[in-house]
Amino acid sequence: MPVEKKGSLEGQVIIITGGGTGLGSAMAFRLAEEGADIVVAARRLAPLEETAAGVRKRGRKALVVPTDVTDTGQVNRLIEKTLGEMGKIDVFINNAGIVRGDRPKTLWDITDQDWRVGIDVNLSGAFYCSRAVSKYFAERKSGKIILVASGEGFRGQRNSFMYNTAKAGVVNLTRVMALTLAEFNIRVNCIVPGFVDTYDLQPEATQKLMASTRATWRLFLPVGHMGKPDDIAYLALFLCSDASDYITGGYFVSDGGGLTGGFATTGYAPVVSLMEGLP
Repeated sequence: MPVEKKGSLEGQVIIITGGGTGLGSAMAFRLAEEGADIVVAARRLAPLEETAAGVRKRGRKALVVPTDVTDTGQVNRLIEKTLGEMGKIDVFINNAGIVRGDRPKTLWDITDQDWRVGIDVNLSGAFYCSRAVSKYFAERKSGKIILVASGEGFRGQRNSFMYNTAKAGVVNLTRVMALTLAEFNIRVNCIVPGFVDTYDLQPEATQKLMASTRATWRLFLPVGHMGKPDDIAYLALFLCSDASDYITGGYFVSDGGGLTGGFATTGYAPVVSLMEGLP
């Protein structure tokens, strides 16, 4: 019997929110190299155009749709424009999110607007996008939805109310949607990145925020180094492809053993040698 080959993305159309920078652009490039046509969505046009140019350089089609994922009208337009110009959607990757570089606020100083922005971008946007594409997938009886959470969705962190809460919500949103949509042959899974060095893929403002911490993060990781963007992109490749067809409702941690080893940015993590305790 011939061996069945799986894992190709040839001819697939994949939407990636937050696709202009960081992990979004890394995923766009890797998935394009594996045969997918890519639709990138985010608020800022210039980074989206750069990502699209990289996709086309790799020989695949690219569509840019500026989108604020917290605006359901714009989200619906993203779906409509993709179907109108690309003809179909195979996978939707909810990657959009924000990590603020502001000084942390105490609980009683957080405003209603602070809360809404943090929750809306990191959680509500994923719901709005998934809701919009799920009807199309259900009618088609096929489709994959991938959400992107964070290791901080499994941990507490002092004064990080919106981000940690939202990312925890993303994990459970994955489970609820997976159970709800399974009857329509829709697979829903979640990527949980740890500390990934996206420094070179970030805008200047984010690079300044990362510069002071990226050198020390690796000291807390059991593997001894930070992840690379492609570490997450290859995980996305697996979840986008038919190699993962029997998987739904899962969360896939790619963090160099950080969560397993107990590290997260709680503010209480001790500095301990990786060799301590060995004979």
